[in-house]
Amino acid sequence: MRFAIALLLILALACAASSLITQNQTYAWYSQRYSERTAGLIMALHLDDAFHSPWFIAITAFLCLNLLLCNLVRLPQLIRRTKAETRPEAALKLPGDVSAPDIRDAEAVFKQLRMPGPAPCKSEDGRDALFAARNAIGLWGAWVCHLGILLLILGFGLGQMTQRQYAVYGVPGQIRRIGDTECFLTIDDFRVDKRADGSVAQYTTDITVEDAASAGRKGGSASISVNHPANLCGMKFYQNSTGWAAQVDVYKDGAPIQQEVVCAGDYMNVTDKEGLVVMLNALYPDYVMTPGVGPSTASDQLNNPAYLYSVYYQGQVIGMNALMDGEEITIDAYTVTFSNPQSYTLIQVKVDRFTPLALVGGLVTMLGLLLALYVQPSRVWAIRQADGLWTVYGQSRKGGALFREQFEKAIDQRSASHASD
Repeated sequence: MRFAIALLLILALACAASSLITQNQTYAWYSQRYSERTAGLIMALHLDDAFHSPWFIAITAFLCLNLLLCNLVRLPQLIRRTKAETRPEAALKLPGDVSAPDIRDAEAVFKQLRMPGPAPCKSEDGRDALFAARNAIGLWGAWVCHLGILLLILGFGLGQMTQRQYAVYGVPGQIRRIGDTECFLTIDDFRVDKRADGSVAQYTTDITVEDAASAGRKGGSASISVNHPANLCGMKFYQNSTGWAAQVDVYKDGAPIQQEVVCAGDYMNVTDKEGLVVMLNALYPDYVMTPGVGPSTASDQLNNPAYLYSVYYQGQVIGMNALMDGEEITIDAYTVTFSNPQSYTLIQVKVDRFTPLALVGGLVTMLGLLLALYVQPSRVWAIRQADGLWTVYGQSRKGGALFREQFEKAIDQRSASHASD
């Protein structure tokens, strides 16, 4: 237990320290923010990705091993305690936590305490006796809780180590491959719901996912929105964000040769001219140019759309400007136009095959807490006296004060009943 507490403290300190450092950045980013020496230390200790680092995994593994061994060591003793709890031999030798002599109807006391039907037995000196036990499973509360925590840590830890994440973005009608998987996502529709004051209430995307690796092309359709993800093909889909996209048309000598929808921050290779790339840097729906500030948008309404573009040829920038609707870019025999501004959806896709294990761990932990806190193991036995009356004994492993109160209430009710008789 001391080792487990030490591991938990180390793990908590590691989590707290790592949360102070921005994760998954480059050496240049850390050296600019801190110093070259600090950046080198961060990279050497894997603090740039602390929760996947060897030392963090080692701490978690030791904690899991500790929990497992604690449960295994306690298991034989717990089994013996459970068996002893339901056997009369050991109980009949005890004085009990509470007792009451001179009881005429012992079985009525058992019934009043909601005990199972008492089993007849014999005391050590051969006298008649009755015994009943209930809720012995409550002894397993702490053990089950530790098992749940173990499964929870394993599920979360293995999930974090093996989890894959992808970002898929596009406009309705587009089909996107999901990372390096064999699954394809079709964006069926995308809606931005607004309140009466014009603020955004919800983003919703209708998607269809198909698994090309499956002979039956298994998949399905769903609507996802913020805080309402969907599970398809063993993946979880989240509505992440949105942005602007535009239709890019390329002409050669006045004849159309290519048309694509390009999202802001993305680019298009001109298929007819190797090395020629058109990039849509940003889209301003309500374009304004402020001296000393630069281009910006006055609102999110498509009142005066402008397209900030860059043109590259063989890796070199050959043009950059803001283009309005109806204006063209001319590059030798090629003409490029931007039109049809529209919102695109960005969907985050997660593949975590150990989520069910973490879920089972959470449920087992809750079960353990319920057993530990609300299930009260107790046993009641009675031994016949020489005058034919009974002495009734009671014992509870947990909640002794509550059990004592219930026991005394049951005895008082039986005494009142006998007095009325």
